[in-house]
This record gives sequence, structure tokens and C-alpha cells, in this order.
Amino acid sequence: AKYIWSIQSAADGAMYVATGEPGRVYRVSHDAKAELYYDTGQSNVTALAVAANGHVYAGTDPNGILYEISGSGKGAILYDSNLPEIRAIALAPDGTVYAAAMGGAVSTRSTNASSATSTNTGPVVATTPTVITVTETAAGGVPSENDQTSPKTTTTPSQSAVSTMSTGTTSNTAVVEVSGVEKSAIYRISPNHTVETLRSSKEDNVYDIQLAGSALFFSTDDHGRIYRLENEKTTLLAEPGDGETTRLLQSGGVLYAALSNPARLCAFGPAGSAGGRYESPVHDSTSVARWGHLRWHAGPSDSASGILFYTRTGNAARPDSTWSAWSAPIRDPAEALIKSPVARFIQWRAEWSEGSPVQITGVEVPYLPQNTPPVIHSITVSSILGTNPAKSSSATAGSSSAYSVTVTDTGQPPTATTTSSESQTASHLQSTQTQISWQADDPDGDKLVYSVYFRAEEEHDWQLIRSRMFENTLLLDPDVFADGRYFFRVVASDAPSNAAEYAHQTEMVSTPVLIDNTPPVVSVGVPHREDMTLDVDVEATDKTSPLRLCEYSLDAGFWQPIEAVDGVTDSPRERFHLHLDKLRPGEHLLVFRVYDSANNAGLARVVLR
Repeated sequence: AKYIWSIQSAADGAMYVATGEPGRVYRVSHDAKAELYYDTGQSNVTALAVAANGHVYAGTDPNGILYEISGSGKGAILYDSNLPEIRAIALAPDGTVYAAAMGGAVSTRSTNASSATSTNTGPVVATTPTVITVTETAAGGVPSENDQTSPKTTTTPSQSAVSTMSTGTTSNTAVVEVSGVEKSAIYRISPNHTVETLRSSKEDNVYDIQLAGSALFFSTDDHGRIYRLENEKTTLLAEPGDGETTRLLQSGGVLYAALSNPARLCAFGPAGSAGGRYESPVHDSTSVARWGHLRWHAGPSDSASGILFYTRTGNAARPDSTWSAWSAPIRDPAEALIKSPVARFIQWRAEWSEGSPVQITGVEVPYLPQNTPPVIHSITVSSILGTNPAKSSSATAGSSSAYSVTVTDTGQPPTATTTSSESQTASHLQSTQTQISWQADDPDGDKLVYSVYFRAEEEHDWQLIRSRMFENTLLLDPDVFADGRYFFRVVASDAPSNAAEYAHQTEMVSTPVLIDNTPPVVSVGVPHREDMTLDVDVEATDKTSPLRLCEYSLDAGFWQPIEAVDGVTDSPRERFHLHLDKLRPGEHLLVFRVYDSANNAGLARVVLR
């Protein structure tokens, strides 16, 4: 065998050993002689229990079959679970068998579910899959003696459901990982083979079960939670925290629990004691917080009189030496202000003395997280071009040109669309508007209000354009600004959602934006006309922005571009030369149009005679 999964002792001094790969049960006598006691034909025997009458109960994987072994090589299937693994077995003095199954939606059932020994015989009970839900009504994980009754389902075998098994197979059923399907279950099998599903869960796996009188304790992998099931009521006994509670042991009235991830050993009891203590999981308020009044809800009025609450806080996710000490006890709900220091994490503890009947149904810890400032992610200054019938749309580039400059909070250089110079240039038509937009949010989800300012590059003081804005876009007529370079500043405040003393604001400033409302000045030299040829010089200047395009139109014809004399149209002053061939005799109208980088157009004309 490759694995040993469980060892159990018998009244005669023998030991029974459960192995994996293959799934067998061995008997080791008191003189250390081992013999194969039963071969299940499964991959693993994962759980063992020995009854007072000497019968051995074995739980297996991967088909989730529970065997009752009455002697060497003599076994019967007591129950065939629809879950792949029988994890734990507990036996009651009256012959009732409790079994915990787990591993739903994670395994694949084997094609060979029968025993490897063909002589194995015994009753096979037809099973009905059951899915139930247990609700723990104790809020915050506090034990409650009045929790909701756990629904149960009973399957009683009919005469036709019992048969004798020699050899056979179980169909190969793939169990696919699907959220919301049954993951674990606890069964009660009475001496007459009636099967009851006491608990079924889609959220956790049951790792171990222990009987203590009429109570059944079971542990899970959901924060290591330990429950008590008694009189059809499920009660959350403890929530140790992270990890899984893998083993339970009842001894001397004390319930011991072994936990993994991290490894710990906890003790609860003595059983039946009315005194106790509950320690809550650590709560993360996501930021440094101020604490309010602790509130708790109890059952009958006399059940809350003996409860003491304590709190402690810290900035580490797990309590350590940096955390505050436990606070003074909180007894009176009317004076339950939490006095632990301001911090990000908080934990509370409840204690009650022996003899005090206690029933806690809920605990509330109000807090106000430290206000986090808003965040402005970017500012974008761009031009919006409208339709203007007074302007011709025939300019090849001028009709669609616009600038856009974006400043972000990442420290990356601003992005632009129309120029690679240090400052960006705003385009201008009679219908053009300058749009200032920004992206901002608040980590706390607070409502934000904005103010927008501007200043010229050579100025020092900011001038307010608009205040108490709740939208994140502002449209301006560029004519309100004189030609020049300008900065725009956006201030975001969370004042609408916070008291004045706790409100925060954040600001961001754009890169310089060049606003140019003045068109270039275009002058035409004396035309030189000879026969059917024409030569003419054109000079254009702009005081604010570089030139970008020169065009001409002859006799109201289509606009044609002209290259600059130096080959590139990119400076505030440029010279252009036009040479035309095959100019027919007679009078002609020649018009020149020059655009600057702000899309302002300067015009000049000359009549040729």
C-alpha cells in the first residue's frame, strides 16, 4: 500500500489499519502479525470505526461507499453516497452509524466499485440523493441554542431495494466542478438501514465528526468552523479563523480540535458548561477607521445580563504585538462606545460566566472609515468643432482639424493630436468651443463637486471659471481668452458627502494650451505674368502659432495646396511661390488662404489682368 489513512483499535487489542492504493483494511494482532482483513476494491479507505460487537466500518474513495465488515473477507455495502469520499465515521451505542461524505464536484467515480473479493456478500441499500440546506441563525458566528432546525430527509429501503451482491460494477460517472452543487453531507444510518441526511452543504467540506451523548460535533474547511448538531438543530460552536479543522476528539468532557493552515490545537469545554468565550474573526474596515458603539442582540432578556464584550484593534491583518491590548469590558449597551484606538482592523470577544444562560443572535460594530481624498485621473482640453455655414468646408484639413491634450495622474507625458511642440494649440472657428473634461472618482464612493480655474502662462494667480460643478465637462467660448498660452486647473472635493473638518480635495493642472483666435496676415507680391505663365510670391505671418497650410483658388475653383519655399510649412512666418502654366488670356481672380495651427484662416486676393 502507498498510504495509511486511519488506524483504529478493537476491544480484543487488535489494530485495524486503513490503506490507500489499494484501498484495503488490515488487521494487526497484539503480537504484531498483520493480515489482509478486507479488500474494498476502491482506491483508498479513508475512514475507519470499530463497533462494540467487533464489526468494522470503512469509508472509501473515490466512490463514497460505506462498508460494514463483519469478519475477515466478509463485507457489505451499508451505504453508497453520491459524494466521492466518506471522510469520517462515528458509532452510537445503539448501533446507529453516522458518516460524513465530502468532495462533491471535484472527483471522478471509479468504474470498479465492487469489492475485489468475489465472495463478499451483504445487503445493498438503494439510495436516494438528497440535497438540503442548514441555516445558522447565530449572527457573527456566536453560538445559539435556538438555531433553525436542520431539515432532514429519510430513505427507508423497500423489499425490492435489498439484494445480495457477489460481483458487479458501478457506472463511471464524471463529477464536474460546478458551483452551487452539493459538496458535503452528514448521514445517519439506523440499525434497520434507514438513511437520513442530517446536513448537506454547497459551501464547505466536512472533515470530521464526533459523538458526545446526543450531540454530534462536526468540523469544516470554511474558516475552520465547528458545529454542534443536536435535536435536529445546528449550532455554530466556534470559528477559529483561517484554515481547516481537520480532526475532533472528545475526552473528559472537553472537545479538542486540530486545525491546519496554520497548525493549532484548540479545546472547548468542559461540555455542558454554561460559561465560555467567543472570539470573532478579524474585520477589515479597508482603511483607518473611527469606532462607534458596539451593539449586540440577545434572546430572552435574562440571557444578556452576564455577557462581557472586549475589543482590540490594529493595522496588521492578523493580531500581533503591534495590536492594542483588549479593552476594558463593555457591560451596558447604553455605554458601549468602543474605546480601542483608531485602526484598520478590529476584533471583538464575548465572555460569559458559568451558570449564566447566554444566547447571542447578533453583534454590530459601527465604524466610520477615514475619509480618503478624491482621485483625478486625467484632464483633457480639446476643441469641439460645430457646423458654421459662414465658413467654407472645402479646406481639406481645416474642416476636421481639432486639438486634444490629455494630462494623466500616471506621470506619463501628455498625449496630443495636432502638434509635437511643448504646448498644445486650440483650433478656432466661429462655432468652435473649448472643452475641458476630466476623469475623477472617490475611493469611498463619495459624491464629488468640482471647480475649474485658469491662468495665463506668464501669470501667477488662478482665476475661477466655474465652481460647484457636479458634471465633469465644461464648454467655453475661446473668444473669452486673448491669444496666448494658458493652464487649466480642476479641483475635486468630496465635501458633499463629508463634514467640513473631514472633507478632502484634490487638484490637477493641465499642460500649457495655446489659444489663438487671430488669423494669419497674408500679403501677395506683384504678379509676374508672361504669355500663358504666372509667377507670384506670397508671404504669411502669425503672431501666436505656426503656420500649417497655404492654398490657392483660381477663378473660384477648387483649393490647391502650395508648398513653402523652404519645403515645410511649420513656422510663424513662411514664404510661398506659385507658378502657373497655360494660363489663358484675360482677367482672372486669384485667392490665397493660409491656416495657422489653431485653424484660423487668413485670406488675400489679387486680380490678374
